Amino acid sequence: MRSKEEIMKAIRNEVIVSCQALPEEPLHSSYIMGRMAYAAYLGGARGIRANSVEDIREIKKTVDLPIIGIIKKVYEGCDVFITPTLVEIDALCEEGVDIIALDATNRIRPDGMTILEEFPIIRSKYPNQLFMADCSNYEEVKTAVNLGFDFVGTTLSGYTAYTKERKLPDLDLIERIVMDFDTPVIAEGGISTPEELSAVFAKGVFSAVVGSAITRPMEITKRFIEAVKPR
Repeated sequence: MRSKEEIMKAIRNEVIVSCQALPEEPLHSSYIMGRMAYAAYLGGARGIRANSVEDIREIKKTVDLPIIGIIKKVYEGCDVFITPTLVEIDALCEEGVDIIALDATNRIRPDGMTILEEFPIIRSKYPNQLFMADCSNYEEVKTAVNLGFDFVGTTLSGYTAYTKERKLPDLDLIERIVMDFDTPVIAEGGISTPEELSAVFAKGVFSAVVGSAITRPMEITKRFIEAVKPR
């Protein structure tokens, strides 16, 4: 396992590429995600964000880069689905993921707790694991910083009911949290062009995650098709 210092050094001021495909998507395959991660590595990515133990295991065969691991799991009646319970945390820790990202919004989790109640339990069980807080607004970032998350991310800005009107990438939020907190900020969410990525780094983030714009060809195709549709 890499040390915290090694992980921090590896991804500081670098681009992390998210390699994910959900079951309903054409590229859903651990093997394909492994090749996608290798392509991202050859292109200059210095970290990978990946979903599921199976994909992470395959990606590790392909590249030796720090991995931000998540497990997306939908629990009935709950909006929290990015690493939502201790069950998913346990699985990622057992696999040996460098950084575990989880929903750190103020929404109620599947077990009925909030992140304020649950993260101290997680931290107590895994004191040496690095954790990233996927947040959607300033107050959630503030809570995550106070809870002792190792990284804070803007991952869920625009994706919660109370932030869906936010313009992405959320440069205003990024600027505020970089200025106000010492915890490393990983910008994520809606970074669709190299110009937007440059604008994000100009705000002083620690690193940034780019996903759909690189690794989801179906979504990329839709954007191009939409651009030439009759108005």
